[in-house]
Amino acid sequence: MKLDKKRRLQKKTNYKKRLILLKGNCLRLVIRKTNRYVLMQIIESRHAQDKVVNMVNTRDLLKYGWPETKKGCLKSITACYLGGFLLGKKSKNIKKVILDTGLIPSTKGSRVYACVKGIADAGIEIKYDKKILPSEEKIKAKYKFFEKIKNKLDKLTTKLIISQKQSENKDSLNNKEQLGDKINDNKVKK
Repeated sequence: MKLDKKRRLQKKTNYKKRLILLKGNCLRLVIRKTNRYVLMQIIESRHAQDKVVNMVNTRDLLKYGWPETKKGCLKSITACYLGGFLLGKKSKNIKKVILDTGLIPSTKGSRVYACVKGIADAGIEIKYDKKILPSEEKIKAKYKFFEKIKNKLDKLTTKLIISQKQSENKDSLNNKEQLGDKINDNKVKK
């Protein structure tokens, strides 16, 4: 007798689809919709244990110039595109991901594919059919601030790269200092 899994009974997990994605042995782009926002995560799975590598919520766009008056539009196609673009820019060391929509149905031009287009435009490789993406007019819509936010996110990349290099340099200096201290300690002991 086969026991049904709890999350399957609650209609939260499709285990057949999950098994196929896990066999791919690749990072997954997980997109989930809430009532007010869209969550995008890059997840790494090891031994069926999921670890979030990087995450963006469309609410984060408020920090990059999304107007407070348009706070209710953070679930729009434009917000999803910019959220995907932000996630792609934050995840520059990641080269390739596969899409995991969970139980969200695949619909042409949907918010999910706006996120995918944002990730792809940010430079991360992801397989998709160009026919299923929303049009440029739909992404830019009537929002005049779209280009301003996208330019801020582009500049974010250079800031992130510079700060990562600085932290790597500090780490290497600390490692060299620690190594030097150990060598000096050994000389004193002898």
